[in-house]
Amino acid sequence: MLITHVEIYRFSIKMEPFVIATGTMDYAQNTLIKVYTDQGLIGFGECSAFPMIVGETQDTCLVLARDFAHIWKNKNPLDIKARLNELHRYIAGNMTIKSAFDMALYDLAAKSSGVPLYKYLKGEVKPITTDITVGIDAPEIMAQKALNFKEQGATILKVKLGKEPDEDIRRIKQIRDVIGSQIPIRIDANQGWTYNEAITVLSALATANIEFCEQPMRTYNDFLLPKLRSVSPIAIMADESCYDHFDAKRLIRENACDAINIKLAKSGGINEAMKIHDIAYTNQVPCMIGGMLESRLALSAKVHLAYACPGIKYFDMDTCMIGHLEDPITNGVTFDGFQVNITEAPGIGASVDDSFLKSCEKWVI
Repeated sequence: MLITHVEIYRFSIKMEPFVIATGTMDYAQNTLIKVYTDQGLIGFGECSAFPMIVGETQDTCLVLARDFAHIWKNKNPLDIKARLNELHRYIAGNMTIKSAFDMALYDLAAKSSGVPLYKYLKGEVKPITTDITVGIDAPEIMAQKALNFKEQGATILKVKLGKEPDEDIRRIKQIRDVIGSQIPIRIDANQGWTYNEAITVLSALATANIEFCEQPMRTYNDFLLPKLRSVSPIAIMADESCYDHFDAKRLIRENACDAINIKLAKSGGINEAMKIHDIAYTNQVPCMIGGMLESRLALSAKVHLAYACPGIKYFDMDTCMIGHLEDPITNGVTFDGFQVNITEAPGIGASVDDSFLKSCEKWVI
């Protein structure tokens, strides 16, 4: 099998403004690729640029996508290791756009074998319940959103924090006042606190039924994570501190976290994500599968990955439920309330509505 050409799309998805500690997103800055082969199979890949986290934008992804397509033309997509190494040799970093190309390779590999991606990865179906995220806002507004989610059937909430400590504490207390004490809450500071601020907030929330806190401090403060973990009454999950399996090794060796958040757009795709998982699983460190602002296409790939990774215990798969104003995906992952399911179709099992793609800026290499 050989790659004949690649189609690249500016895959912008309108959404309600979404606020976290590091900025606001008004639309999902996504890139879609379709890798065509001489055997008639097409591999789909998608990534979501989140510049304030990964340092990539939609435009940088689109520029590199054209370069990557040239590199891969007339080459075998089933030699996944060789194809990915070519991208790494061409340019360092830029894991977000690399994740889209990685995804397309795995989609093709599973389609070539005639099986769903999770079976190609030797996984098994398991129940998945996603959390649902409350973005940063005034405490009373966040409390109302949390109550709305509870009334819709949500059983796990993820709450964005990372601003002024006293205000963050009020946010959680007001949420607890309206939803009660039973529903677990996961908090995510997105690197927003200093060490002392993290201690203040985590100590104040010790009895608030907080399942864990994601990324309390900036990554340059990773050396303080072991100390923070030793005194925090709440478990610490590494997110931006863990981009690849080398980071996972370092964090685990230093006793710096209780869990790790795996994101395809952060790690470079399925290949590296599985390496992170395997190291964490060997060391009995649970993982979460998370994301940026992907559509249901990339979300479908993440479900397959979760099926293949027994150490993925937490699921943050609400990206297209928290403000996407359009859904251009056909087939793929489905939601039954907050339960997540995927079909037995070959590959990722998702594609894109052609009418939507006609409205997108496009390049063919």
